[in-house]
Amino acid sequence: MKKVHVNEDKCLGCRLCEYWCAFSHSGEKYMPDAFNLQKPPVPRIVVEENDKITFAVACRHCDDAICVKSCISGALSKQADGTVLVDESKCVGCHTCVLVCPFGAIRMDEGKAVKKCDLCLKTGGVPSCVQHCPNRAIVYEER
Repeated sequence: MKKVHVNEDKCLGCRLCEYWCAFSHSGEKYMPDAFNLQKPPVPRIVVEENDKITFAVACRHCDDAICVKSCISGALSKQADGTVLVDESKCVGCHTCVLVCPFGAIRMDEGKAVKKCDLCLKTGGVPSCVQHCPNRAIVYEER
């Protein structure tokens, strides 16, 4: 299965991946409109900084996903292709998945549903973070 992989040696910490991810999930056609909404969109990938290293954190769609096993409402599920998705209508906001994710890839939102990388399946198939990373630090490939 193809997954998003990040090479921290190439990450500039520019956060463009966050902006493009949030924009691609906003439903807007023009980026400024997306960020001028009363409730700005939430990125599913987040850049972390640790000393002199910056790296983007995204869901790894684990083979044995502990987040799916711990979800009390069945909102998290593993698809036949290996993708781990959130059904926001089922999420009760308990945030257990946030606590158990060993990579910190599931984010809380202002609403009750959590947010995580969905590999941009609904927005084009190639993740926006990969398409718009200026230094090619983020790749979408099978390893």
